[in-house]
Amino acid sequence: MKHVQRFAVKQGILKTDKDFLGVAFKGIAADYDTTFIHQNLVTGTIPHFSDSAGKQQVVISQAIADQLNLKLGDKVFAYFIDNTGVKARRFTIAAIYQTNLSQFDKVTCFIDLYTAVKLNAWETDQASGAELTVNDFNLLNQTAARVVEKVNRTIDSYGETYSSQTIQEMNPQIFSWLDLLDLNVWIILGLMLAVAGVTMISGLLIIILERTAMIGILKAIGARNTTIRRTFLWFAVFTIGKGMLIGNLIGLGLIVLQHYTGLVKLNPATYYVSTVPVEFNLFVWLLLNVATLVISVFVLIAPSYLVSKINPAASMRYE
Repeated sequence: MKHVQRFAVKQGILKTDKDFLGVAFKGIAADYDTTFIHQNLVTGTIPHFSDSAGKQQVVISQAIADQLNLKLGDKVFAYFIDNTGVKARRFTIAAIYQTNLSQFDKVTCFIDLYTAVKLNAWETDQASGAELTVNDFNLLNQTAARVVEKVNRTIDSYGETYSSQTIQEMNPQIFSWLDLLDLNVWIILGLMLAVAGVTMISGLLIIILERTAMIGILKAIGARNTTIRRTFLWFAVFTIGKGMLIGNLIGLGLIVLQHYTGLVKLNPATYYVSTVPVEFNLFVWLLLNVATLVISVFVLIAPSYLVSKINPAASMRYE
């Protein structure tokens, strides 16, 4: 377990002079890891939210700001309805964020935990839940199983029953979409290797046919088929290596360009990000290059046997 943070949620309505919007106010305190919000901050500064004092400040999303025509520093009224009636609070917009996760941006605002707990009429040690961050996302299911074993269906001193959900269970559509993208990557890589393999086979066959007379002469002076085949394969390796070097330079250059400029844009409503994300992983890069070279050379082994079918006397007759 990497980190644990409390939160409390209160449903309410943000209202301006011309419009209103139902949102979820998420109360957070000093123990809340705001790294993700900071990474997606558009403007402003995230306040130092507390569980012991109210700041009357709120962090809203760009989607909410656009819909209600709000900007940094504006004051906005929030109304909360429960069994006791209507409660009103006046918040100052301290920051605006944008994650491009529409289902999150459209409804989530951040306030201090103290205010959220008071609006829910809870005791100071009560909260809507706790978010657990794991050290290794690949071990998410194992961690979730331990949490289920220890926490699920237990009852606290207030008579509330605990339950738990993983991020994948809460947002299955996002992870299904990501899995589909991963599948597309492997399909595209497979198609690229297939095209490259066919191209290299065609190229090798053309080179062998163009050098038929040379092969005949080499056989006439005593060269073995294996030696000639190796010569052509080494020539193919050199050609492939030269192409891979140029391709890597172009590819790495495009990655650097996209990383620093965000040149290629995406529709955030569809892809959850506004620009094409790039990442350089040295291990994956080396593995991809080695695999491409090995597979490309492997598919050339069978066509290289054409050398053994060439007859020295017949090949030199046409020279």
